[in-house]
Amino acid sequence: MPPDSIFTQEMARQLTELSRELNRQLGVLLSRKGEVAYVIVGTHRGILIPSLEGFRSSSTRFKGLRLIHTHLNPEPLSTEDLSDLALLRLDLICVVETGSDGLPGYVSTAHLVPENPDGSYWLVSPPQRISDLTADFLAFINALENEFAKTQHSRRVDSADRAILIRVETNPLFDSQGSLEELKELARSCNVEVFDTILQHRSQLDPKYLLGKGKIADVIIKALQMGANLLIFDHELNPAQIRSLADFTEMKVIDRTQVILDIFARRAHSREGKIQVELAQLKYLLPRLATRHTGMSRLTGGIGGRGPGETKLEINRRRVRERIQHLEEDIRNIEKARSQRRLKRERTGLPVISIVGYTNAGKSTLLNTLTKSRVFTEDLLFATLDPKSSRLRFPRDAEAVITDTVGFIRDLPADLFSAFKATLEELYEADILLHVIDVSNPSFESHITAVEKILEEIGISGKTTLRVFNKIDRFTDMALLSTLCRRFEAIAVSALHPESLGPLLAKLEEIIAPQENPR
Repeated sequence: MPPDSIFTQEMARQLTELSRELNRQLGVLLSRKGEVAYVIVGTHRGILIPSLEGFRSSSTRFKGLRLIHTHLNPEPLSTEDLSDLALLRLDLICVVETGSDGLPGYVSTAHLVPENPDGSYWLVSPPQRISDLTADFLAFINALENEFAKTQHSRRVDSADRAILIRVETNPLFDSQGSLEELKELARSCNVEVFDTILQHRSQLDPKYLLGKGKIADVIIKALQMGANLLIFDHELNPAQIRSLADFTEMKVIDRTQVILDIFARRAHSREGKIQVELAQLKYLLPRLATRHTGMSRLTGGIGGRGPGETKLEINRRRVRERIQHLEEDIRNIEKARSQRRLKRERTGLPVISIVGYTNAGKSTLLNTLTKSRVFTEDLLFATLDPKSSRLRFPRDAEAVITDTVGFIRDLPADLFSAFKATLEELYEADILLHVIDVSNPSFESHITAVEKILEEIGISGKTTLRVFNKIDRFTDMALLSTLCRRFEAIAVSALHPESLGPLLAKLEEIIAPQENPR
C-alpha cells in the first residue's frame, strides 16, 4: 500500500467483495509505511480489534495505525467506530460501504482533533467517493500531530506530571466538587500540574474501571489533546482496578492514597518520619506485588513512587514482609523513646497543649506566632509532618508546652493511620486540644467533622478542646463570622497577625490556671 494513500480502490474492492461473500464485516490495520499490521474478520454487526501491544504507546501521541473496515449496510460511522478511534488513539478510521453486488460504495472517515472552543473530540467527514479522499495521507497525519503538539506545548509546565483528576460519585448528597478541589490541592502539594477534572455520576461504580467506557474514551482524548500523562482517581483503587485502567488507557494511574503517601515522603525529614512513611508505603505496596504487569510498571518513578522506600518497589513479597517487620520494630522503639520524653516533660509540671486540625488549617503558623519559633510553614497540604514542641509563655508568667502535629484529612488511609500511631500518641498526654479550623474554607464544617471523627477513633475525643477559627483575614462577612463563632463556640484569630491572638491566650490561660501546680 502506498504510504501516502489512506487506502486504494483496489484494496477497497477486495475488502468489500470478500465481506459480502462472507456476510461479515472486515477490517485492516495499516501502518504509516503502508504495511498491513492486522486483518480482522468480524461478525455481521461489527469487528473486534485485537490487542495492539507492541505498537507505540503514549498518552500524547497517535498509535501510528489507521483502520479501514467495511459496513454491510449503507450506514455512517458507528458509536463503536468512534470509540475505537479514541480509545486506541488511531491515526484515522475509515468505513467503506459494501454494496449488494460486493462493490465499494461511499466511504466515511474520522480523526481526532486538537483541543478546541467547541469541545469536539473528532471530525467526521461526510460520505464521499474513494477518489475524493485525502491525496497525501502522510502529510495530513504529520500536520495533525503538529497541531496536537502545539496545543500540548502551550500547556507545558515545569512539572513532570500533568494530571487529569477523576471522581465517580454514587451518592448525590456528597460534596463531590469539594472533594475534587481537595484532591487538586493534594496534587499541587506534589508539584503536579492539574489540567482537568472529571466528575461522573453513576448509580454504581464499574467494578473494573469505575468509569463507564464512554467516559474513559473522553478521558483518553482529553489527555491526548492536553498532553496529560497521569490519571489521579479520588478513590482508593484496588490492584486489579489500577491494572485494568493502566492497561486500558495506556497511562500512569494512581489513587488518592498514593498522592498522600507521596506528600508524606516529601515532608519526612526526621529519621522517625522517614521510618513511618516507608512503613506506610510498603504496606500499601505489598498486596500490589502479587503479579508483574504493564499497569504496575507505570507506577514506578515520580508521584506515588518517591521517598525512603522507593528503592524497594521492585523487591519481592518476602523481602517486603521482612522489611515491614523491621520497620515495625523501629516504630516500637520510637514509641518507647517518645514515652520516655513524655515522662520527662511531665516532671516539669507544665500543662501540655496539642494543636490539631485539618491539613493546611494554619497550625504551624499559629505555633510560630504564639511561641516566636520557626517551624516550617507553606501554603501546601501536610507542610508539617514531624511534630514540634515549644514553650508557650502567657502574659501572667504562666507556661505550657505546646505541640504541633501532622494535619488530618478525611478518609485518612489506614496504612498511614497505623504507621503514624507513634506520632498521634503525643495527643494522649495533652491537657488541652487546640482544634485549628480554616474558617475561610467553604468546606470547614466537613473538616471539623473529619477531625473530630479521627479524635474519636483514637480515643481522645473527651479531652478539653478549644476550637479556633483561623484565617479570619480572608473572611469578609464579620457578622457571619460572629454568628459562626457563637454556633461552634470558637475563638476567631489570624495566625499571621499576633495582635489578634489576645482572646485566645486569655482563654488558654483561664483553662490551664487550675493545672499550674505540678502533676
